[in-house]
Amino acid sequence: MPRSGRLRTFIREYKESPKTEKLSFIPPFLILIVEAVLLLHALTIDVPDIMVVELTGILLIISFVEILFVSREINEHYTKNNFDRVLTIKLDDFITSKKEKNVKRIVEDFINENPQYKKNRSAIYHTTCQILQTHEEHKVEQEIYFKLKQIIRRKRRATVDEIVEWFTKKYPKYKKYRSEIYEKTCQILGNKK
Repeated sequence: MPRSGRLRTFIREYKESPKTEKLSFIPPFLILIVEAVLLLHALTIDVPDIMVVELTGILLIISFVEILFVSREINEHYTKNNFDRVLTIKLDDFITSKKEKNVKRIVEDFINENPQYKKNRSAIYHTTCQILQTHEEHKVEQEIYFKLKQIIRRKRRATVDEIVEWFTKKYPKYKKYRSEIYEKTCQILGNKK
């Protein structure tokens, strides 16, 4: 493993970067190697051609700058992903501990407790909305599961379709979750066998 901290960090960032960024990092290195060989060849011949040496040197510098830009893009992408991941974890813990449902209050309270995120208000807002929606979906899934278990206990000989039909009639607010109800019913009946 390399001893340089910057190199280790870059390798970690490179491994977690998207495939397109990984692939865009290869051509500048290949061009850099070819240009270095051409430059060495131009310098080692008996009478070096100054124009070839200058142009190859310029292309060598351009390839090096391109490598720096691609490295910077990889770093920015990694930093953004890491920021989003950390923000999501912190916000989820915050929302769970506060038990608050008002997005505006959650954002305000979170920024008051974590002033370093003051500049990221819109990211906090969007992440909060996503987390609250996920929590709501999870709550609905749990409600469906427990109510289904009760119905299945009462209707032991019924088929999956009959149970789903009976459930949606008894609890009309869950009609839009018909596929989830069907899936959970199959799951519960499969566990009983």
